[in-house]
Amino acid sequence: MTLERGTLLHNRYRIVDILGQGGMGFVYRAIDENLGVEVAVKENLFTTDDYARQFHLEAVILANMRHPNLTRVTDHFVIENQGQYLVMDYIEGEDLRQRMERLITITEEDAILIGIAMCDALTHLHSRNPPILHRDIKPGNVKITSDGHIYLVDFGLAKIMKGAEDTTTGARAMTPGYSPPEQYGTARTDVRTDIYSLGATLYAALTGVIPEEGLARVMDKIELTPLRKRNPAISRRMAGVIEKAMSIRVEDRYQTAAEFRHALVKANPRTLPLNGDILVEPPPGFVDSDEIKGHSGRPDNSSKKIDQPVAPPPVPPVPQKGLGKGFWIFVSYVLLLVLAVVVVVPYYWAPISRILSGLGLSPTATSLATKTIPLASSTSLSTTSSMNSRTPSPGGVVPISPTRTVMASFTPPPSQTPSLTPTPEFTPIGGGAGQIAFASDRSGIPQIYLSSVNEDNPQQITNLSEGACQPDWSPDGQQLVFTSPCSTNTDSYPGSSLYVINADASDLTKLPTGEGGDFDPAWSQDGTRIAFTSLRDGYAQIYVFNQDSKTVERLTHTDATKPARQPAWNPMASEIAYSQGKYDAWEIWVMTDVGTGAKRLVLSSPDYWDMLPDWSPDGTTVLFTQSKKLSASGWLMSFPRDGSTTWAVPISNGEYAMSADYSTDGLWVVFENTEGTNTDIYTLNLANASRQRITSNPAVDFDPAWRP
Repeated sequence: MTLERGTLLHNRYRIVDILGQGGMGFVYRAIDENLGVEVAVKENLFTTDDYARQFHLEAVILANMRHPNLTRVTDHFVIENQGQYLVMDYIEGEDLRQRMERLITITEEDAILIGIAMCDALTHLHSRNPPILHRDIKPGNVKITSDGHIYLVDFGLAKIMKGAEDTTTGARAMTPGYSPPEQYGTARTDVRTDIYSLGATLYAALTGVIPEEGLARVMDKIELTPLRKRNPAISRRMAGVIEKAMSIRVEDRYQTAAEFRHALVKANPRTLPLNGDILVEPPPGFVDSDEIKGHSGRPDNSSKKIDQPVAPPPVPPVPQKGLGKGFWIFVSYVLLLVLAVVVVVPYYWAPISRILSGLGLSPTATSLATKTIPLASSTSLSTTSSMNSRTPSPGGVVPISPTRTVMASFTPPPSQTPSLTPTPEFTPIGGGAGQIAFASDRSGIPQIYLSSVNEDNPQQITNLSEGACQPDWSPDGQQLVFTSPCSTNTDSYPGSSLYVINADASDLTKLPTGEGGDFDPAWSQDGTRIAFTSLRDGYAQIYVFNQDSKTVERLTHTDATKPARQPAWNPMASEIAYSQGKYDAWEIWVMTDVGTGAKRLVLSSPDYWDMLPDWSPDGTTVLFTQSKKLSASGWLMSFPRDGSTTWAVPISNGEYAMSADYSTDGLWVVFENTEGTNTDIYTLNLANASRQRITSNPAVDFDPAWRP
């Protein structure tokens, strides 16, 4: 449960803001009301006895550490049935990731100074009894204060080593590009794990490019690109030091942080000050971090970001999927609402096991006509244009005229009121009402239809002269939110608005609309908010409409080169997955429901575009569509939200599959599929990968949504 701003935690710490979110819980900025100072409060929601004992042990050890390059732990406590908390100094300043975005690369001299300071901090950690591993060294965890002092921050995943056994208060942290192979479970981690991560951090800082993923270097025999190939200005000695620290074999790396430090000093002894603290050039001003702090509410004016690894992802075995506590809360909520309005819907659940490893990633690329879309920054990108292509255009869309399109009045179609009562002769596939809403142009222009998942018997819901598409259900299954105007199946709808309509085609309501156009609606699972994409800023950004206050709030604050769109809520309405454009590609990102803690979720590459995310009902899995760059074809991918693996797994065997939506019980997905020139709606059984065609019409059927 997220702590609200203003909450007094432990009768001492007043919550001010959310700094970020990890696998264990949130990180908060707070005021220590006893001392009147700012602190960082790290939350761990694992409250079992074992975790509590480990947390206490780690907190005591960290609280007794004093080092000039480490933040102090000042307090720890456990709140029964709520969580465990670690209170640390709040370090204000610029992290190394922000410095890389501001300068692209740092100088060799600064890299040596930062490396030496980090080695000093690691030596102190590793020399504790028992030793402590940091396990998550990356640019975002290297902080530089306004006076140029360097800190290693974030002990939320620190590991205490006891001989051959390791204990930790949380799951392993694996940051693509910065984590060595053993951190993925290939071998036991030790102090040399931190040495690899520090080497990778310095590599990225010197080149402006995240190095090749450690696991891919082992499994796919991908070579690390020589540092000097990416930045010839770096000395051969310095490049050799960094590359040795990043050796795949642990025995080939520096064996201690002190040994790594000595090598850095020898690379250029003149950089080390004769006396005093090790300092680098201070930041020009404080900038909120979108990795640790989330977005500050100001647009990010950076036009350059760090490149991502270009290797296509390997296909590891598909992890088993379980149904957790969040799933059952969601199911109970849905069933109670349906019972109150209609009847008790038969509901079943059976455990499933996805045995889909080894599926191919070789869709046939389809050449498309290209068009150039001007950006707000006057940059042009080449993108695709096709009636059935759902591939977004990186870099945004054309800024449009504020002139509004007047909507035609709505008249419910005669004799088309759908039944709200499930057919009693069968148990609905997928749970819920056993129905699917989708868009179709079978009447000449797209409209919203409702159909059973067992047969092709669509009933028209909308009849708008300018069309309707992108339906999404309210959590009680009684209303739909959709986009209009909508003249065709595409990826963007400039000039559009959002509408809400009852499932019986009554009470059409237009939501507040800004200039530019609103589309990609997604109804939160608590029923109170609707997230959507808006062009009111001249390019795609994600907003949320609060139904109680009737207000609209902007959640993302990227610039025009990194548009954000296609929001999808998790079942607890605490996180939003979405698509973000970057360097002529699309990636899956995730943020909190208030827009903080934005981070990339799935390791991808410029050759593969990831888009259209959807959450499983239990919140453990994110489903999305992946396509080969500049190809009209796409296939479905599955990714565990807990970060237990870096790579997504294909579940649709490479055939065209787009706009997938989970069934209520999480055992099926519904999606649009194009065979030849015909686009229809299909369901996919996740247990055996069998699919069933739902619609068969010469028209284009698209944007399916499973009714709760």
